[in-house]
Amino acid sequence: MPCHVQQSNAGKSVIRSRVEHVFADQKSQMGLFIHTVGITRTTMKIGLANIVYNMRSFIFLERISATA
Repeated sequence: MPCHVQQSNAGKSVIRSRVEHVFADQKSQMGLFIHTVGITRTTMKIGLANIVYNMRSFIFLERISATA
C-alpha cells in the first residue's frame, strides 16, 4: 500500500474509532433503535440520545477528577 494511502487511513481510523464508540454505547446501553415516522422525530430522538451520552460522559469525568 502506498505511503500516502496509509497516512490517510490512519487519520480516518482515529475519527472512526471515536465516533463508533459513541454509537456502540447508544445502541447497547441506551437501547437506541430508531423506528419513528418523520425526520423531525428521528432528529429529536438522536439529539436526546446524544445529550444523555454527553451528560453521562461529563459525570464520569467529574467523578474521576474529584477522586484525583
